[in-house]
Amino acid sequence: MDRFHANGSRLYQVMEKEKIANGINISDFTVGVLAQTLKDEMPEVAHAVTASPDYWLAASKISVNTTNGIKAIGKFAGKDFFKVFSYPLIEGSPDKVLGDKGKVVISEELAKKLFHTTNVTGKEIVWTNPELQNETHALISGVFKNTAANSSSHFDFLVSLDVLLTPGSQFTQWGNRGPNTFVVLKKGADPAQFSKKLGKVLLSKGIDINYRQLFMRPYADGYLYGKYENGIQTGGRIDYVKLFSLIAIFILLIACINFMNLSTAKASRRMKEVGVKKVLGAGRDSLIIQYLGESLLLAFLSLFVALLFVELILPQFNQITGKELSLHFNLRLTLILLGITLFTGLISGSYPALYLSGFNPATALKGKLSQTAGALWTRRGLVIFQFTLSVVLIVSVLVIYKQIEYVQTKNVGYKKDNVLSLFSEGKLKGNIKSFLSEIKRIPGVLNASSMDRDFLGEFGTTVGDFKWEGRNPKELIKFQNAEINTGLIETLGMKMALGRSFSDKFGSDSSKMIINEEGIRVMGLKNPVGKIFTLWNKNYQIIGVVKNFNFESLHESVKPLFFRYLENNTNRILIKIKAGKERETIEALKEFYARYNPGYNFEYKFLDQDFQAQYVAENRVALLSRYFAGLAIIISCLGLFGLATFTAEMKTKEIGVRKVLGASEWSIIYILSKDFITPVLIAVGIALPASYVLTKYWLSTFAYRIDLKIWYFIAAGVLALLISWLTVGVQAIKAARMNPINCLRDE
Repeated sequence: MDRFHANGSRLYQVMEKEKIANGINISDFTVGVLAQTLKDEMPEVAHAVTASPDYWLAASKISVNTTNGIKAIGKFAGKDFFKVFSYPLIEGSPDKVLGDKGKVVISEELAKKLFHTTNVTGKEIVWTNPELQNETHALISGVFKNTAANSSSHFDFLVSLDVLLTPGSQFTQWGNRGPNTFVVLKKGADPAQFSKKLGKVLLSKGIDINYRQLFMRPYADGYLYGKYENGIQTGGRIDYVKLFSLIAIFILLIACINFMNLSTAKASRRMKEVGVKKVLGAGRDSLIIQYLGESLLLAFLSLFVALLFVELILPQFNQITGKELSLHFNLRLTLILLGITLFTGLISGSYPALYLSGFNPATALKGKLSQTAGALWTRRGLVIFQFTLSVVLIVSVLVIYKQIEYVQTKNVGYKKDNVLSLFSEGKLKGNIKSFLSEIKRIPGVLNASSMDRDFLGEFGTTVGDFKWEGRNPKELIKFQNAEINTGLIETLGMKMALGRSFSDKFGSDSSKMIINEEGIRVMGLKNPVGKIFTLWNKNYQIIGVVKNFNFESLHESVKPLFFRYLENNTNRILIKIKAGKERETIEALKEFYARYNPGYNFEYKFLDQDFQAQYVAENRVALLSRYFAGLAIIISCLGLFGLATFTAEMKTKEIGVRKVLGASEWSIIYILSKDFITPVLIAVGIALPASYVLTKYWLSTFAYRIDLKIWYFIAAGVLALLISWLTVGVQAIKAARMNPINCLRDE
């Protein structure tokens, strides 16, 4: 991801480390004028650009007129954007396309949707976004190729950053942050030294660097290494890459072990072959080469079959993982595949080759194979290793399933079911109050309200200028915040711990504020209702305390939050509808919307869809883990089956003698099966503490998590024992039913 940029080795993202009351927070939000400042004041900088995150303009629409627009994702970007990032332009010059705030650059795909051609420079379009109250007319200054699948940023159009950097704008003030900053260092510049110099930039602008510090990270690292804890980089998506790579290696090792066990289990059938070859002068080296060659041949045949399977199942895999992977051969991939195959063939064939080539010629020609304690425990050790991995995977799958079930059913402090969410556009802008009043009369609509942003995971943040009674001025506290309408708390079923919510019954609440329980706790306020909270030099009276609710995923703990009442600033409408009447109510809403807001479609989503979207990665991990665990268990059972086969062959005459002397089939099955309980029990004993450590570590990534219960581990151990007994039992029953005459006959 993100390694296709021409300046990739010198491309960095500026990050900010801020010291707050409960630790150190890492953010990619920066000052809007930082890029230009770095370019002007730091000689190490070749290019620098400021750009907004994709989600700022994610809900935009582009049209040739003012209605029936096409959904599009936009970005605000500085004029050096195409010098910093390698998004090829089909039309336009990298130096000029973003030099005018009345111009936009659009993607190849968007150009074809709007005009059926990419020759569109100079044509006018209209773009709009719920965050902005006005529709903006702009001229197309360029067309860029569609963003690649391996780009972490996906956008359809770019707007000049100058739209935001107007005199007096919050984005020009060093106390405020919002967009992202990217720099390309000159060749030979030392990134570590430059990162240290960044502190001087803030200091020169009057920022206390004891609380706010700038640093850099390689831009391409952002996708995989995006997780920080208390200011320290601790992982990210790379954790899942490592996890599944490790599982893949273990499954491959299990397969190699199976080959060893199955090869040695059938050794008696090749004893005479070995004896004849040795009598005719074949050395041990030549036999080792022969058996390794057979193993390598099998491995390379497996490679061919594996590539065929990958090509067939890749579309389904992409659907599961949400990626766009494809199989393209190049020298690097070819060498890696050949290396893995060669390694697999040598590892899996080494033990059988050494074992088979070591037979004594005289013993081999007699067809008598003695079983040493060392050889027996080597095979049992391999089975222990296999089942240890299998039990760890079984426990992991169970814990992941229970944790996902927990986060989906936990009381998060609001009621997300049957809540529709839609953007205000067209006539709705500026008429939210009348629209809400009308839809509340529709049968099936229980309540409706609005707010200034998506409810989940997109609240604003501030460590700005605020005061309250008894505040420690040296303590930096970060608040999440949102501007809401009356009825929002009731629409979402949130509960008030103290005081009241915003209401029209008490006149204007524009100078009032509601804070969550965590905010009150951090502030250290007692009896907060009625107290004054000063925000940006304006006094707000605290009229209520809302009970804590999880507006982020359960990976995060509840953070301090305040609500302000600003009805005209809201642009997301939330509608609670009656359960069991969803279809009729939505149809009625569509009909009303078409009359009220002609030219615009009734486009909505359910709030619980956004909730589920927070756990896409976890759901994918759960699904893939089930596949991997099933595969590992099946392969492990094959290994156990191989060991059972070997044991049965070694005890053929013993079985015959016992049957002649009157032993029952069940007693023989017991004799053959009991030897396998020990290695599986040992595997369970090793796997359970190992799985406890691993699952506890994974659960630590959630602020809210299940307790590890003992029955998870007992169930996994019992399941492993049951699977092993069934696997061995099949072979034991087959051996017990053999004719005693065939057992005692010398072949």
